[in-house]
Amino acid sequence: MMPKKIFLLLLGLGIIGAGCWYFGCYRHGTVSEKSDAEQNFSFESVVSRAKNLAAQPYLAPDDALPEELNSLSYDAHRDIRFVRENGPWYNQRLPYEVQFFHLGNIFQVSVPINEVIDGRTRPIKYSAAFFDYGKNKLPTEKFADLGYAGFRLHNPLNTSSYFDELVSFLGASYFRGLAKGQRYGLSARGLAVDTAELSGEEFPVFKEFWLEKPKAGDKFIRLYALLDSKSVSGAYRFKIIPGTNTVMDVESVLFAREDIQKLGIAPLTSMFLFGENNKNKFDDYRPEVHDSDGLLIHNGNDEWLWHPLDNSEHLRVSSFVDENPKGFGLLQRDRDIAHYLDFEAHYQARPSAWVEPLEGWGKGMVQLVEIPSRQEIHDNIVAYWVPQKSVKAGKEYRFSYRLIWLNEVMKEQKLASVAATRTGLGGVSGASENTDKRKFVIDFTGEDLGENYREQNIRPAASAQTGKFLHVDSVYNPVTKGITVYADYQPKENTDELRISLTRDGKTVSEVWSYQWLK
Repeated sequence: MMPKKIFLLLLGLGIIGAGCWYFGCYRHGTVSEKSDAEQNFSFESVVSRAKNLAAQPYLAPDDALPEELNSLSYDAHRDIRFVRENGPWYNQRLPYEVQFFHLGNIFQVSVPINEVIDGRTRPIKYSAAFFDYGKNKLPTEKFADLGYAGFRLHNPLNTSSYFDELVSFLGASYFRGLAKGQRYGLSARGLAVDTAELSGEEFPVFKEFWLEKPKAGDKFIRLYALLDSKSVSGAYRFKIIPGTNTVMDVESVLFAREDIQKLGIAPLTSMFLFGENNKNKFDDYRPEVHDSDGLLIHNGNDEWLWHPLDNSEHLRVSSFVDENPKGFGLLQRDRDIAHYLDFEAHYQARPSAWVEPLEGWGKGMVQLVEIPSRQEIHDNIVAYWVPQKSVKAGKEYRFSYRLIWLNEVMKEQKLASVAATRTGLGGVSGASENTDKRKFVIDFTGEDLGENYREQNIRPAASAQTGKFLHVDSVYNPVTKGITVYADYQPKENTDELRISLTRDGKTVSEVWSYQWLK
């Protein structure tokens, strides 16, 4: 059965703050209790903390900072750098090192960070020796109880002689990961609450962390986090395995303080400014600018859907109704540096991120939010899972999933895939006819696609809910060694759902290209 897809067009909401976390848009919390003494630790102790938090009134985090830090400019704050050689795990023959982000400027709330050794935990206290303050003249003697804005973990990811950044936790519940050979791009979050709702979005924060100190030879590292917000608290456990694809196993236990209208599980946040499908809207020397170029969904009916990202005049919310999804993610499929021509940003090296539920998630929907944006500094794409079951105050909810920071294409995806989407004026190319038709050009690639595809009875199939396709054709593409589909579409209403795929003898042999038409 074809899964139902619901589109909601929201106008006049403005740009929501879905992804400027790097610039400190969302603040993170503190805990009031502090102790230097070692204490017993387990994940269940974090769960207990979260449950107790949910039973108490929400307390907003304290953002008071010494004036010397609060008044730091952006450049002055960037001039404060962590000194690796003074780090707490440095030169101990460990496979991981931890480094901290300094408070100041827009990062104004301290997050306690603890070290766990053999089931015992103690806080990692602030030390001025951890930092090189550059040109800043700061009274560091006042900062004894300052704490940190966040942290990052390093690992010899690309070469045994150098510890590269592996993951970074900084701002609200945002975190980013890297696989081998990648540069930071999209980010993930612990939780999304009421994203793109008229009531306004709520941003939960990771208010405390616990890092298990690794042992020599460890292939993975574990860390834990306590999450809190006005309507929900939660305990998180992460198991991180670096590699060609870096794998994070995430377990969360949530406790609702209040009823929640829309809970977003495993949220991903990215940036799409323009690509092949909307380059005509941007006067830029670069062919494409984006951290991700599409949303891929492997739904419960074993169908693979590819939704190319867009950046239009209106905020779009697209919902893909499903039951027990097998996976979804925001992918950076185009890895050709010639398609970006940006030798500083290196968009071709940005990670893809893929979410796989580790247990049945039941009924719900994958939701995609696409926010209008004119600058690449703003993350404007959000994707997450929304459970159909309502979230009620006083209840406990558990979710576990695997989050993979990808280099390689999904190995279980055996079908032909969508490589590119282009659009233009419909009708005969080069003609000056006045037409309301739109042409879509879709590149499909796959091992089974070749020049003799017609003899194999491979044909394009196209459908629309309200409008209609007037002409659909396909040709062999000698550049991609695949098939390019040309489809002229004539809309009937202002919104529509378009689908194009390749079939053989009535069976789908490719991903389904899925597109939201907005006139």
